[in-house]
Amino acid sequence: MKKVKKVVVAYSGGLDTSVIVKWLKDVYDCEVVAYAADVGQEEELVGLKEKAIKTGASKVYIEDLREEFARDFIFFAIRSNAIYEGNYLMGTSIARPLIAKRHIEIAREENADAVCHGATGKGNDQVRFELTFYAMEPNIKIIAPWREWEFTSRDDLIDYAKKHDIDVPVTKKKPYSMDRNLMHISYEGGVLEDPWSEPNEDMFLTTVSPEAAPDKPTYVEITFEKGVPVAIDGERMSAFGIVDHLNKIGGKNGIGRVDIVENRFVGMKSRGVYETPGCTVLHAAHRAVETLTLDREVMHIRDGLIPKVAELIYYGFWYSPEMKAMMALTDEIQSVVNGTARVKLYKGNCSVVGRKSDNSLYMKEFATFDTDTVYDQKDAGGFIRCNALRLRIRAMQEK
Repeated sequence: MKKVKKVVVAYSGGLDTSVIVKWLKDVYDCEVVAYAADVGQEEELVGLKEKAIKTGASKVYIEDLREEFARDFIFFAIRSNAIYEGNYLMGTSIARPLIAKRHIEIAREENADAVCHGATGKGNDQVRFELTFYAMEPNIKIIAPWREWEFTSRDDLIDYAKKHDIDVPVTKKKPYSMDRNLMHISYEGGVLEDPWSEPNEDMFLTTVSPEAAPDKPTYVEITFEKGVPVAIDGERMSAFGIVDHLNKIGGKNGIGRVDIVENRFVGMKSRGVYETPGCTVLHAAHRAVETLTLDREVMHIRDGLIPKVAELIYYGFWYSPEMKAMMALTDEIQSVVNGTARVKLYKGNCSVVGRKSDNSLYMKEFATFDTDTVYDQKDAGGFIRCNALRLRIRAMQEK
């Protein structure tokens, strides 16, 4: 092994990273600096510094990245309508490039010669972290313990933690792998590895079940400027404030639960359960304003690019030239997406019930079924015949 003097490890206090600090000290005999990114995981940060020091870290960074996360990352996903495989809003994926970027910046500040993460050798996160590391620091030494150590399961880690008196937040009876941030909570592993098994209700942390949600609907109005959410019910808020507020409202109404089997970048399928209350509401409201303000062909071109943008985020290519191009195109497309959507939240359902915009392309005088003076219905005959010409010629040739 290449000699390492100092390593900065991405530290969450979960099972993997709790073990990693001790493992790095034993195997690499190096100084370990712990870094935790506050991207909205709330109580998971309580006692984190003390725990990292206790397990061997010489120094701990806890960085408040919540506003930057919402403003520059979550809101891009909303503006580009990025959804992976039709269902997943990618709360885990979208946080990784921000976490990894700050990771490298701290490594530079500390003059560290290596960085370390706790992602497994089977998952997507190892790719997301390391693509960002290399994009920002091409010659950085990366330590990925799951690709090096002798442990083969989470049970092995639990046993190691117990042996070395390391406090961990999981047990063999409840071995879920959880990732929480401002955008969502994800659950994997344990009983969820059987795609036929329904999740236990006590697993969920931010949403009530639709059955337990209030019997009266909640209405919320969200205002967008250039595709960016800026106000709720007429009150302007910070990016973090908007997502946090909608998480609470959506969670109380059972909004945003998703249970899917997805295709990981490394090639295998994986079952994941997610809670994404606030951004489920934002996504619906944003699309509603787009229906008023975007030209048809522009919208269709953009919609055709959604799978590609989602792949770039999911696979970890946030700092790639193709993503830079997609961001520029998104800025251009969203320049006209100004307006307000009214959304009805009721027992797990998120329904748009109103939308308005000062630059709306919807004109009632054209769309009405009543008498109008702006549209000659006779023109439709020629329009249809022109579009049918190639079909008629084909039919003639076949006969």
